[in-house]
Amino acid sequence: MNRGAPYRYSTGRDTLLTAVTTEGRQRIGDQAHAPRADPALSDADKLRGALRTLVGVGRDQPHLYQMLFRRPGHRPEELGEGLDRVRRQLCGPAHDPAADRVRAAGRFPGTFLVIVTGLVGERNTRHCGALLLTSAHRIADMELSGHLDTGKLRTTAAQLIDTLVRMVTGTGKMA
Repeated sequence: MNRGAPYRYSTGRDTLLTAVTTEGRQRIGDQAHAPRADPALSDADKLRGALRTLVGVGRDQPHLYQMLFRRPGHRPEELGEGLDRVRRQLCGPAHDPAADRVRAAGRFPGTFLVIVTGLVGERNTRHCGALLLTSAHRIADMELSGHLDTGKLRTTAAQLIDTLVRMVTGTGKMA
């Protein structure tokens, strides 16, 4: 594929990056929502699934992960044309595919907080949610950089996620 080919399908760099980040957020939201909707899973398993989704994107798609989780004001959809487009989509009519896609892209944070609330109660949701998300982001960074499986740490992202869930739910000793 020629380097300019993607621009044939979009009006510019910001528009292209906005589409990529929107689609990535939609996928993460869908992946986190699937376990939440499964009545056979415990709240702890739903939380594990949401955290594994986040860490998995960091591991499997590090460039997308960087785009999705940059600090606010530095994401493509928050700059220039991208921001205007997102605003139009968020305020768009019901059943508008573009607006529906953007709304779905914001599903992960809401889904995640509902899962956390089920475990720790509404009073502790924001605090524990922030602790879990900051931990998951650092786990993703440590895994991507190869620091987890070194001779010193000898652990995995999955083991750390299990430990986080046990700590938050108070269901066992830290492993």
